[in-house]
Amino acid sequence: MGVSVSASAAVVAAGLFIALTTGYPAAANGFDRVAEGTVDSHERALDRHHTAITVQTATFNASGNDALTLTVVNDGADALVVDDLTLLADNTFVDVAADPAWTSVEGLETTGLVLPGETLTMSVPDDAVTADLAGATRVTLATGTGVRAVAEVSG
Repeated sequence: MGVSVSASAAVVAAGLFIALTTGYPAAANGFDRVAEGTVDSHERALDRHHTAITVQTATFNASGNDALTLTVVNDGADALVVDDLTLLADNTFVDVAADPAWTSVEGLETTGLVLPGETLTMSVPDDAVTADLAGATRVTLATGTGVRAVAEVSG
């Protein structure tokens, strides 16, 4: 063999080496990201499976206070964060986290965590939000994981 054949073989070998050393980490990182995404997806599904809520009562002006009052029970196995809850009154967003005084868990206004089996009470004054709570006929409460409960408003 001549020098040119040996030199070209060395260049080809060096090129393959460089291609493999740059290609392998990129492929490995891609596979790791897909695996992490799959694990995250499964964890979110498990969180949804362990979350359950029930709206026991939904009333407006039941005690003459011009407020929409909901009584919600955490029937799931996971704790719920009050600030992660979304309240819709006739498909209009009501920011429950706007005033911590609107919520209480088992009578305590100082906590924002609803443990399994505990009862959350929300009392949102009609004049404190832009939504017309007086005319609301249906409320939807959704958790951070996407689990929701729907109730008809009485009173």
